[in-house]
Amino acid sequence: MNHITKYTIPFNKKELDPIIESILYDAIFSQPNTTYKKQELFNQFNKILLKIVPETKAEKISLYFFDQLESVKRELEHLAFVFYKNDPASKSEIEIILAYPGFLAIAIYRLANILYKINTPILPRYFSEYAHSKTGIDIHPGATIGKNFYIDHGTGIVIGETTVIGDDVKIYQSVTLGAFYVSKDLADKKRHPTIENNVTIYAGATILGGTTVIGENAIIGGNVWITESIEENSIVYQTQTPIIKKQKIDNENQYII
Repeated sequence: MNHITKYTIPFNKKELDPIIESILYDAIFSQPNTTYKKQELFNQFNKILLKIVPETKAEKISLYFFDQLESVKRELEHLAFVFYKNDPASKSEIEIILAYPGFLAIAIYRLANILYKINTPILPRYFSEYAHSKTGIDIHPGATIGKNFYIDHGTGIVIGETTVIGDDVKIYQSVTLGAFYVSKDLADKKRHPTIENNVTIYAGATILGGTTVIGENAIIGGNVWITESIEENSIVYQTQTPIIKKQKIDNENQYII
């Protein structure tokens, strides 16, 4: 095989994945038998940065990023309680921290967003894709997301780069907050919707467009398609009535669909 390629990957993915996990579970949640001690974790993270940015910039990014972890910790500790309060099936906040995909996706988003806002190359998107691969939830690191964001189940959720989400928003699996269409010349435009405070969006809903605003306290029902703004305190839902037929039980026709 020819090992010469047009693109040279600056670091080994196997090096970065345990660093991301250690940032979350060692540095923030202080799990026993840590993968890396604090200074070692800082050094390993900085080592990755040195492969993609100059030395002076790498150190500035690392120092700023690790300085933000205490505030991320406080936010995630409160978020674990928000999840516990919202999910009747949850047994403890520790269960949520360790086993809830929505919590993991939001936690990694918070880390990625810090890096995104200081123009770190490659790593913000890599962090978000790490979470995507673990949870099936795709949150772009550039999205703006407020406090107490709650994701239930979560598989198939897509949240685009210029999405703005307010406080106390709840969304369920397979929700898309996307753009009308994709074109490179729209890179600097707001392409994704704004979701205001205390909105609930149920499974399978698709909300598109940079000028689309879902007003405060709105409830968006499952499987709806929205491309225009919705006023506050609205309820949006499908009106189709399902067709129900009695089964014919015989050898030739077991099911009617």
